Amino acid sequence: MDNPVPPPADAGGTPAPAGTGGTTTPGGAGRSPAPAEPRPRRRDRHGRGMRGPVAPPQVPLSVSRADAFVDLVYDSRDRLERRWPQLADVDFLVVEVPGFGPDGAAGLPDDEETVPLGRLLPADGDRRDQVLVYRRPVEIRTKNRDERALLVHEVVVEQVAELLGLAPESVDPRYGQD
Repeated sequence: MDNPVPPPADAGGTPAPAGTGGTTTPGGAGRSPAPAEPRPRRRDRHGRGMRGPVAPPQVPLSVSRADAFVDLVYDSRDRLERRWPQLADVDFLVVEVPGFGPDGAAGLPDDEETVPLGRLLPADGDRRDQVLVYRRPVEIRTKNRDERALLVHEVVVEQVAELLGLAPESVDPRYGQD
């Protein structure tokens, strides 16, 4: 009966050079087999199926909370940009908490009792206008994705209204409505 499994390296043969995929003939005489291309493993070692990620990348399971939050900010920006084309020259950024990132600790009042959810940084020199949304304070104040999306949009609308010098209701007529 033929055995498809090659004998172990300590079964009397000399080990083959690295990358050849087997052993030489016993005693080291003869030619070694031609180097074989490594075959992809089709099953896991117990034969139960393919190894791979739990979910494909397009499924929300594989999207981090930070990436999902950035998507919410960009969705709000895109929604407002259709109505206000001048927002194409504004940078929308997500920062974890106030005091870190582009705003630094400068400009934050020390006596403020509430944590801000967003901030507008006007253009300065070669820097464009920036709308900052603070991720962690927004996430703490919301219970689910729908509430988070609504609050993110309200924060973005408020900061854009401050930038344009308008009331938030005129920037987005649906502002403040559930």
